Amino acid sequence: MLSLLDLITRSLPPAPWSEGDNIPWDEPAFSQRMLNEHLAQDHDLASRRLSLIDSQVSRLIETSIPAAPARVLDLACGPGLYLHRIAAAGHSGVGIDFSPASIDHARSEADAAGYDLIYHHDDLRTADFGSGFDTILLLYGQINVFRRTEALKILTKAHAALVPGGKLVLEPQTFSHIRLTGQAPPVWSSHESGLFGADPHLTLTESSWYEASAVTTQRFYIVDAATGAVERHALSSEAYTDEQLTNTLNDAGFAEVTHRPSLTGEETDDGLSVVVCARTA
Repeated sequence: MLSLLDLITRSLPPAPWSEGDNIPWDEPAFSQRMLNEHLAQDHDLASRRLSLIDSQVSRLIETSIPAAPARVLDLACGPGLYLHRIAAAGHSGVGIDFSPASIDHARSEADAAGYDLIYHHDDLRTADFGSGFDTILLLYGQINVFRRTEALKILTKAHAALVPGGKLVLEPQTFSHIRLTGQAPPVWSSHESGLFGADPHLTLTESSWYEASAVTTQRFYIVDAATGAVERHALSSEAYTDEQLTNTLNDAGFAEVTHRPSLTGEETDDGLSVVVCARTA
């Protein structure tokens, strides 16, 4: 726990990644608040709204998943919003996520629906992905929150987990989106409750862009309204050009790397993410 003096005397800017693993994704209370954001239908900040997910899954089934029954691995699966819809089309699968609340929710929903799905609470950097999957998903910019060396290890494990001719569907954030996020000015905001706390608090969001390493680091200072106590969280995101993504996937063992504008295949104007597909030999 920090004090207001610590906030005033903070270092500006932080070194890349020095504070970039500190969002408590697996802390139970934070995890539950994050689950609420995943399930909210008034924004697309944690997960997309269900109407968009429905159309994205329909397109994934058409283009990237073999005829049922196929096996699908969803990395950073959240509360299973994609995998449940894939299972409803006759497929089986495995989901892995670092949030205990999201995994508990996904398991409960899958059990209630009778889906052939298994969920693991684990860190993608150290998790055993298993093998024999026809398709692997890593969506919503999750690949960018790992250091490049860690991302390569995750993609290499994904390659090993696929059957011959299996397909990876990767949805990274665009280079420009990560850069613009890092170049944003600092912002104060007030909240009755929210992702970083259940009680009233102020949030200072500071962003930094490091051109040489193509990394954005965001710091979030949370000031408790009742006590003035300060918590600090941070998140770093690594940006890739299209060429770098292709080269990284090739280094992980993938071939036939293709790029498309979105999961539905349609051009979007938000500039937030793209889709990169790759196959095993």
